[in-house]
Amino acid sequence: MKTIGLIGGMSWESTAEYYRIINETVRDRLGGLHSAKIAMVSVEFAEIEAMQVEGRWDDAGVALAQAARQIEAAGAECVVICTNTMHRVADAVQAAVSIPLLHLADTTAGRVRSENPELRIIGLFGTAFTMEQEFYRARLEAAGYTVLVPETADRAIIHRVIYDELCLGIVREESRAEYIRIMEALVDNGAEGLILGCTEIELLIDPDQAWRVPLYPTSRIHAQAAVDWALEEDS
Repeated sequence: MKTIGLIGGMSWESTAEYYRIINETVRDRLGGLHSAKIAMVSVEFAEIEAMQVEGRWDDAGVALAQAARQIEAAGAECVVICTNTMHRVADAVQAAVSIPLLHLADTTAGRVRSENPELRIIGLFGTAFTMEQEFYRARLEAAGYTVLVPETADRAIIHRVIYDELCLGIVREESRAEYIRIMEALVDNGAEGLILGCTEIELLIDPDQAWRVPLYPTSRIHAQAAVDWALEEDS
C-alpha cells in the first residue's frame, strides 16, 4: 500500500470526509483492521479564503505548494488536494513536488465516463470560482463534456451557502430546498448528470438519494480514486 498525501483544511469539514471515506474504503477492500497510510497537512482556511476573494491565486499556489512539499517530505507518494476550488493552483502544486498529483476533475470525468459512457451534458455545482473560471470546466470539456452551470443569481446562492453555512458545519433545510430547485432547473435545461463540484455540498445533498439524473459526489470519487491508486500494486 502506498502513502496518500492530503492537503486539507479547505474546509476541515470536507477534509474530515476525505479521511473517513479513504479509510472506510481501505477497510472495505482489505478487511480486518486495515486502514490507509496517509500523510496530511491542514492549512489555515481563513488565510486561503482571503487569497481567493482578493484574487491572489499566485500566493495561494505558493501556500499549497509548500504544503505539498511538506507531505512529500513526510513520505507521501501522491498529492490529493481535498477541495475542488483550489485545483485552480494544481499546476503550481504539481510543479513543487516529484510525486504525482491526482487531479479531482480528471478523476470525476473518469467516473462519469465509466458509469455512463453515453452521457455528454453535465451540470456543475460548486463555488463561484469553480463554476465561472476555466480551470475546472476546461478540464471537463477536454474530456468531451458540455458543461452547464446555473444562472447568475443561483450561482450566488450556491456560493453563499458553501462559505456561510457548509464550511461552518451548518446544514439548513431551506438551503437544501434551494439547491434542489437549482438542480431541477439544470436538469430541465438539458443536464444529463450533475457534478457536486464542491466537497462540502455532500453535507447538504445526499449523493445516494435517487435523483432524476446521476449525481457525482466529487469528494467521494476523489477519495476512492486515491485508494485505487494506493492499492494498485496490491490488487
